[in-house]
Amino acid sequence: MRRPRWGKSVTFFGNSGASTESPPASEEPSERSAATGTPDERPVVVCGSDRTMLRVVTELVSSGERVTAIVNPVSRHRDRIGELGATVILAPVISESLLRKAGIDADDDGTPSTARALVLLDTDDVHNVHTALTARDMDRDLRIILQMVNPRLGSQLNSLLGDCVVINGPSLAAPAFVSDALDDDELTWMELGGRMVVVGQADLIREPHLTVLADTTSSATPQLLPQASVDPEGDIVLGTGVRTVWYSRGVRPAGWAMAVRDILDSRVRKIAALMAMLIAIGTGIVHYFGNIEWWRALYLAAGVVTSAGIDDDKFNDAQPWVKVSAVVVQLTGIVLMALLTAVVVDSLIGARLSRIIGGVRGRPRNHVVVCGLGTVGARVLEILVERGVAVVGVDQDDDAPGVQVAHRLKIPVVVGDSSNEETLRSAGVQRCQALLAITDGDITNLESAMVAQELNPDARITMRMFDHDLAERVERQLGLGNSRSVSMLVAPAVAAAVGDKRRQVIVPAGRRVLLLTEVVVEPGSVAEGRNLGSLNEAEGLRILARQDLNGPWDWQPTATRAVNAGDRVAVAGTRAGLARLLMVTRAQRKSAAS
Repeated sequence: MRRPRWGKSVTFFGNSGASTESPPASEEPSERSAATGTPDERPVVVCGSDRTMLRVVTELVSSGERVTAIVNPVSRHRDRIGELGATVILAPVISESLLRKAGIDADDDGTPSTARALVLLDTDDVHNVHTALTARDMDRDLRIILQMVNPRLGSQLNSLLGDCVVINGPSLAAPAFVSDALDDDELTWMELGGRMVVVGQADLIREPHLTVLADTTSSATPQLLPQASVDPEGDIVLGTGVRTVWYSRGVRPAGWAMAVRDILDSRVRKIAALMAMLIAIGTGIVHYFGNIEWWRALYLAAGVVTSAGIDDDKFNDAQPWVKVSAVVVQLTGIVLMALLTAVVVDSLIGARLSRIIGGVRGRPRNHVVVCGLGTVGARVLEILVERGVAVVGVDQDDDAPGVQVAHRLKIPVVVGDSSNEETLRSAGVQRCQALLAITDGDITNLESAMVAQELNPDARITMRMFDHDLAERVERQLGLGNSRSVSMLVAPAVAAAVGDKRRQVIVPAGRRVLLLTEVVVEPGSVAEGRNLGSLNEAEGLRILARQDLNGPWDWQPTATRAVNAGDRVAVAGTRAGLARLLMVTRAQRKSAAS
């Protein structure tokens, strides 16, 4: 018998602190302030011009940070950024002299820069990497936070740039969109220990599991962080992905069979029917009036209509009116062959290859339609396929990143405007279970949602919208479903990374909770020099992973390895267990007498 669900909260926390929870109750305020020390009031330099930058500046200013924003003069957000209280520097290109002017001006004698952090939010990974490398040459201790679209490149930069945090917007947003599409309230996604992980019941999480967080045999008083479980099927576990559960029968791409059908459209069929009729009439005339057997008569008639020519002595002896008829039929056949060639060439050249091969086969049902196959849409497709959900992609650009992902995953793609009714009908939106309108345009997403609601009132609709006020009014007045913003998910993660705040995610387990977070070992702390295994507490705290200073994360740490200052550990624990870990990993305060 399946045990009761352990929680109802869809959560996704991203790189370096999309959630900064309050410290454990057992942690005294005086201890926190002492550990924190004097706040660093140096400004934060933010580079970028898109909507994400506006959200990030808003988040930083609201957190009490001083912000210097380097904005492209053509950005339509530059005035709004200035109104928020940020110091705005207008420049089309970022150079070393411009960074120095903004406050990245560390001296060789060890004097730190005027700015304490640099945030790079350009949509071009190459520009971000170039600027990050330039800034690192100027200040070896500067904290750098950069947004990267390519997750592989981002993971390599951590070890190359030192004090660097890489944030991937699509990875932050995609699980939230998928949860909305599937109405899924059983999974908690987060980034912990340098990798994307998910918390949920064991029967939902793909094996091998990283660890068991709770044994929920008793839903009221579950056992937290057990060493072993009697009934592991319903345990709350930590993993790297979800099991493939086939929600609905997969939607197959059209393939070459559908491509041939698209080429042989109604025009081709009409021309072919007319030619067949002429061949049939010609065959009868040649047979009855030329006294030629049926198969030979068919051959002669087909040769005349298709302009293949006639080379037959018996036909030369036919009556004059038969020869005249053959000439008329042959001329008609020439015209029809020219029309047929033109129609086929038009179908082959006019139709894009992705539309011919990637169309939808049959009449899909209970699938998810994803409108907008950019970087976010590409990641959404991957997660949906991993979950075993039938999906159809829609995008008007056949070179979009998600289109290539769709072809690799054999997902059907409809190339066209997602706000067009015929395009959505081609994707089977009238029979889908959910639609995700996640293009880069708010109006396009709104139009797509309105058309989808008209075609399928029962479909779950989620829109990607940047304008917060518009999103609230649309949800309240039009009832078009949920709306989410990628920039609103990225901004808190950036703000937390700037302040190097501790992140913690609350995982409910019956009437109890666990906290998942990362903790840094400070110089002079009690934990320094101790074995890593000594930090574990039975049913109170578990070390999940460890990272040496600026090194890679180790998810199978050796318990006997010594703990060094600057190490970062990913842990799961109770509030009391986490509070005790924080006490032993923080620098000890010197007594007044000393």
